[in-house]
Amino acid sequence: MTRGRGARALGTLLLAGLLAALGAAPAQAAGYRYWSFWEGSGDGWAYATQGPSTARPGDGSVIGFRFAVSEDSKDAAKPRAGADFDAVCEATPEKDGGKRVAVVVDFGTPADAPGGETPPGPRTACASVAEDASAGEALAAVAKPLRYDSSALLCGIAGYPKSGCGEQVGAGEQRRKEKGSSTPASPGATENAGDSGDGGDGGPSAGLIGGVAAVVVLGAAAVWQARRRRG
Repeated sequence: MTRGRGARALGTLLLAGLLAALGAAPAQAAGYRYWSFWEGSGDGWAYATQGPSTARPGDGSVIGFRFAVSEDSKDAAKPRAGADFDAVCEATPEKDGGKRVAVVVDFGTPADAPGGETPPGPRTACASVAEDASAGEALAAVAKPLRYDSSALLCGIAGYPKSGCGEQVGAGEQRRKEKGSSTPASPGATENAGDSGDGGDGGPSAGLIGGVAAVVVLGAAAVWQARRRRG
């Protein structure tokens, strides 16, 4: 009976070790490469609650656009320029029946750029548009051509990027970009291939595999010793 209880206790410990090893696998975050839309004020930037095709900024408003890879709106990168209407529109005269909207466009960093593309430098411009113009129309007045998808998602500003729209980007690709790797991943490997020592986005890490293997080996050794004692 003592040996039976010991074997059960050993099995419980081995199972706990296996679960701990599985739980130690790092979370594989993936983001989306897209243009985010912001509303500016003296306090800085706030993520817009409407899309640029429906939002209608008033006279004296500031709107911003930032291209980046983000997981969601909570961690989206803000435009790096200030939300200063006077600095952008001071030299643009007012017009009857119209409005002035300061537009800030931040094309992002090379780390966020699609493969083979280089982001242009940031730009600001004062859009002089009709009173009922949308944010999208104000943007189009100063940063054509714009590109949208069939769901009215803003995909490109001033021709950047040339293609793609809100595509998912795996953590492995982001790490390679941040490290400045010049070696492209093989086709189909972007989402699943990781750096040496880290797990890819779709598979377990080398550390996890080693931990599970160690648990299995220890378990086999313990069973062998128990059988030997009974013999």
